[in-house]
Amino acid sequence: MTFKSKYTTAEDAVKLINSGERVFIHSVAAAPQPLIDAMTNRAPELEDIEVVHLHTEGDAPYAKPEYSDTFKTNALFVGANVRKSVNTGSADYLPIFLSEVPGLFRRNILPIDMALVQVSPPDKHGYCSLGVSVDATRAALQCAEKAIALVNPNMPRTHGDGIFHASRFNALVESEEPLHELSIPEPNEVEKKIGKNCAEMIEDGATLQMGIGAIPNAVLKALDNHKDLGIHTEMFSDGVMDLVEKGVINGKKKKTHPEKIVAGFVMGSRRLYDFVDDNPMISMLDIAYVNDTAVIRKNPKVTAINSAIEVDITGQVCADSIGTYHYSGVGGQMDFIRGASLSEGGKPIIALPSTTGKGVSKIVPHLKQGAGVVTTRAHVHYVVTEYGVANLYGKNLRQRAKTLINIAHPDHREELEKAARERFNRL
Repeated sequence: MTFKSKYTTAEDAVKLINSGERVFIHSVAAAPQPLIDAMTNRAPELEDIEVVHLHTEGDAPYAKPEYSDTFKTNALFVGANVRKSVNTGSADYLPIFLSEVPGLFRRNILPIDMALVQVSPPDKHGYCSLGVSVDATRAALQCAEKAIALVNPNMPRTHGDGIFHASRFNALVESEEPLHELSIPEPNEVEKKIGKNCAEMIEDGATLQMGIGAIPNAVLKALDNHKDLGIHTEMFSDGVMDLVEKGVINGKKKKTHPEKIVAGFVMGSRRLYDFVDDNPMISMLDIAYVNDTAVIRKNPKVTAINSAIEVDITGQVCADSIGTYHYSGVGGQMDFIRGASLSEGGKPIIALPSTTGKGVSKIVPHLKQGAGVVTTRAHVHYVVTEYGVANLYGKNLRQRAKTLINIAHPDHREELEKAARERFNRL
């Protein structure tokens, strides 16, 4: 096949990158580290390179201050590998709903010159898969003038939108590096209580969206006795597998993609990557579709469970920053909070511990100065802590404050009540 002549080394492949270009990097566990490193090593001979990406695992050497004369990072989500750079000013953060990221590329708001991706080996017809991350990478790859693929047998072949012929790529680089994995610790007692509180709100036949981490894991562990659950989510991790094997998750009640698990990317263990490999039950789709509220709302009883850094007593949700310190990103929280609220029988949920690990209340009189409101108080319905469930929908500001104070940590309720009385003159 014609593409076989395109195989080369990472060092030679990245010579296709020219000064003044915008480079997109494949998301999350699919970040192609050998290509990233080879690109960064070219710093002395390049200038004015803008690097664009969502959350990526692994190293992001291009974002280090010593390379700031060459590389300008424009992060669409702030992961741990660029967090310091964003907060010290050597990298930038672009806040945007995850559903709208593909539109940045397709509408030429951020035209992509080069896409660096990681794919499964070509099949007998020459087609490769974007594997564990289709998300906005599909759009970037469709729009990029040039593309380099790291071809890795460790990348699972997934069904859905992430299929590209090897001839699409200007260069192919072979690699057998393990994919980035993430192990989620067992939930602690507080997380188990939150998981139980959320699970009690989930009805049989519901369609679930949840992220990654201890609380989503705790929710999934509490769902063994549920029936006919479905998944339509921007991402999922290991906790879903056990429920599929037990028959709890089967997607039979879904209106769109019945009996399919729909996602934009996955992140977890090697067992998870083997689970999604060539699995017809898994549909990895373009995130502009997955996170479209008009699509989300079509499924019944959409229950979206998302977390937050802090929630004020009126229901404003900060989920991307600690004051002015950028910690993560807007992501898909609002896409699913809104989609769930519009779904028949849907439940949008913000779930968080009542305090930080240092005992600071996460339910606060007002958000920290400079904090970003990811989910507005008009969009919030349910807030869940280990102390219970606050239903804010249809409640005025004073009623919301009382309801939220009831699920705050007891050590902080008196202080919150005082702040609420001062704000509203009475409580």
